[in-house]
Amino acid sequence: MLGAVAGVALTFIAGEMLFKTLEMPVIGLLVLAIIIVGLVARVSMPFKLPTSLFAIIVGTAMAYLIGDAGTERFSDAFTHLGFYPLLPNLAWFEGLGLLLTSMLAVLTVVLPITLYNAIETMNNVEAMEAAGDKYDVRECQAVDGAGTMIGALFGGVFPTTVYIATVGAKWMGAGRGYSLLNGAVYALATMFGLIAALAAIIPVSVVAPILVFVGMSMIATAFQANDTRYYPAVALAMLPYFANYVMTRFSRGAGEVVTDISSAIVVMGQGAMFMAILLGAMTVSVIDHQFRRAAAFAAIAAGFSFVGLMHAPELSLNAAPEFVMGYLGMALLFIYFSFQEAGRLR
Repeated sequence: MLGAVAGVALTFIAGEMLFKTLEMPVIGLLVLAIIIVGLVARVSMPFKLPTSLFAIIVGTAMAYLIGDAGTERFSDAFTHLGFYPLLPNLAWFEGLGLLLTSMLAVLTVVLPITLYNAIETMNNVEAMEAAGDKYDVRECQAVDGAGTMIGALFGGVFPTTVYIATVGAKWMGAGRGYSLLNGAVYALATMFGLIAALAAIIPVSVVAPILVFVGMSMIATAFQANDTRYYPAVALAMLPYFANYVMTRFSRGAGEVVTDISSAIVVMGQGAMFMAILLGAMTVSVIDHQFRRAAAFAAIAAGFSFVGLMHAPELSLNAAPEFVMGYLGMALLFIYFSFQEAGRLR
């Protein structure tokens, strides 16, 4: 699972945010240097300011001083200020009625997303355990569900899950107080439009290096938490998310280019999380010479491919027949080696 988390960190967090960092190279590289010195090397910043805050202050000031950011950003920021109270509504009730009648087909999208979020929470809880903090997965899943339902009462459309960058926050010294303060600040900021205002004032290249560090810490944790012999499994589990990144970022505007690189990019990117976890699990099992367990994971991969949870754009029966055949072939090969291993041990 840690390999799957590292794959997301490499592509969607560290990789993409490094691109954003270098959109303003003079500012971005300076802020990145501050982050590396303060958060990686753990050197104290001037005036004992938190590293992230110091980096944002310096980066934002430099952006305006050298002209990478214009003062018109401030006038744009003020347009977002106002009072937007968090009020409950009945939109969820209307949506539930539609879901159970004319929009029943939406469940084919909702169910995979729900399953994805549940496994994502498991991944991130495991990552936190590797970093030294152990939490009850069932309790986390229950809180996710409760948070999603409460959010829906107030018009929230996004499901709750354990934040993928939690490990990065821990590396920065965050604890329970950080989560409570985070919630309070976000509640106030959203009610008064401060998030949109700050986003207009602070260039993305100033904030992006912080997320580069978050991605770095997640990738590092994936390797640090595992014995060196499992490094190949971690590395292999990271790769499906490379395909998922290319698929989601480029297939709409440059679909032909993606297909020309490889026809497998899109199908590999579909259900990348499941593929990452199962490929990683198979590799770990093979490294341990647990070939029957590897065969079981391959059979699960075949089942997921059959119903469309992997390598298909939607749920359906026999959704990806070639991948089903491929994974079953892997399972048979692993079973053969399990018998060979059993004969060798006699």
